[in-house]
Amino acid sequence: MRSELTSFQETTSTDAFTLQNRKLLKVHLKEGSIRAKAGSMVAYQGQVEFEHVGGGLGKMLKRAVTGEGQKLMSMTGSGEVFLADSAKHVHLVYLENESITVNGQALLAMEEDIAWDINKVQGGAAGMMAGGLFNTTLKGTGYVALLTDGEPILLDVAQAATFADAQAAVAWSGGVTTTFKTDIKAFKSLTGRSSGESFQIGFGGQGWVLVQPSEGPQVVVQT
Repeated sequence: MRSELTSFQETTSTDAFTLQNRKLLKVHLKEGSIRAKAGSMVAYQGQVEFEHVGGGLGKMLKRAVTGEGQKLMSMTGSGEVFLADSAKHVHLVYLENESITVNGQALLAMEEDIAWDINKVQGGAAGMMAGGLFNTTLKGTGYVALLTDGEPILLDVAQAATFADAQAAVAWSGGVTTTFKTDIKAFKSLTGRSSGESFQIGFGGQGWVLVQPSEGPQVVVQT
């Protein structure tokens, strides 16, 4: 067949996680399992079984109280699964007995051996004013697939004082420390939606933070 469609043929890589393109992840199960965002499967080939992942009572309660995280599905078998979410950009991170902190909504998939939990971001008194902030901590060895709304930037937090809007900060590495910065004037004048000008997360220590060019969906502030 002669067609421009041939440029979209499936990649031949047999790696566990492979980018089919910038917005589509290919997972080769190899008789194993992964955990992925519920509803993210757009196609699969071969023998694959899908099952809801509860994460245990403790994690279910944390998710209910904090609003952090998302519903995960276990995908098991010997086939290939293609994952995506609203045509967002997909990025692969390989952890080697390491940890990262992720905005739960930015987590697309992870290998089965990666442990996860919901934890509060440390931020001192300013963090208390912001009402607290929770993210998902991942730890172990294996692939993690992250989502960003557009092309992100990776910032080295050791180079200079680094701050980001809480919704724009997608993920950061395990050696990074966090604080909250509050602009009281911006907070007092806040109307209609949350603002990166009123509350930001400060990043320090050694490592990186991944920031997307979007603050996420509009949030209406109740007054």
